[in-house]
Amino acid sequence: MNWPENILLIRLKSIGDILFALPAVHVVRDNFPNAKLHFLTSKEFAPLVRGFADVDEIIPLDRSVYRAGNFQNAAAGTFQFLRQLTEINASLAIDFQGYSETEWLAWWSGATERWGNVYKKSRGWTFTQTSWREVTTHPAEWNLTLLRRCGLKAENVRNEFHLPDDALEKARRFFFANKLDLDKRTIFIQPFTSNPQKNWPLENFLELARHFRQRSVQIIFGGGAGDREKLAPVVAAGFPVSAGAPLLVSGGIAKLSTLVIGADTGLLHFSVAMGKRVVMLMYSNAPGTSHPFQHADWAITPANGNVVAEIKTGAVIESAERALAESI
Repeated sequence: MNWPENILLIRLKSIGDILFALPAVHVVRDNFPNAKLHFLTSKEFAPLVRGFADVDEIIPLDRSVYRAGNFQNAAAGTFQFLRQLTEINASLAIDFQGYSETEWLAWWSGATERWGNVYKKSRGWTFTQTSWREVTTHPAEWNLTLLRRCGLKAENVRNEFHLPDDALEKARRFFFANKLDLDKRTIFIQPFTSNPQKNWPLENFLELARHFRQRSVQIIFGGGAGDREKLAPVVAAGFPVSAGAPLLVSGGIAKLSTLVIGADTGLLHFSVAMGKRVVMLMYSNAPGTSHPFQHADWAITPANGNVVAEIKTGAVIESAERALAESI
């Protein structure tokens, strides 16, 4: 194909899945060093893409106008967004999501070449090249496989998120406000996920936290704004809590920490992309799961069965101690 001047990349959600597109974005940049890369994502995740150094423009899709119930505003917003999409003048659109909506947006952009992941037989008919998702490979590999099947070279795969300086500074302020020492070993714990079946009991995380506090390791608990009430026992135990901090600030706290511990959730994958050591609690780290990309050995799984809650606290403590030793 001819070298494109503008390339539209699409991944609307969510945190982990957007981050799984990052290695593929690096590959697109490596193959088309002079192209302008436009990344289309949902508005609430647009701040995350600020850390994709290879992306030139972020295009946020704002669905709030539809939830507001004002037909006139929704129509005007839709028209403005679709016009912006065509004004990119993309000659190549790459849909890493493969939803009907994202496939249609790739087509609407006017790009003559449209590549996309496909995981349902009813989809993909508007793409010029497709790749069927392999359930036995890591989700990040789905995107890399798509690019390879479309003829791009993807040899030295990188996964590098560049945290904006302003987010890191706000994370430092959190440390200072909570009398935490930036030079001291710190564990950042993300106890909850959006899927209760992925969660490890909070009382186990508290046992883990108390163990390391007794060994002079600083502990921080993170989470979303909706997790504050659930974290009341953590506050009562005297641990600092950053729940409700903006996504990039949470990323900054993770970056300033020595180790990040939690289940299979966005912040853990965020940390991996920043080069942080993690201990991820998950039911399996088999190739088809979303284990830490390029670091399957950073996952800890139950000895028997497939329930995360069955993972023993002692096993997590042992894994965390090894990880801290590696960081010295």
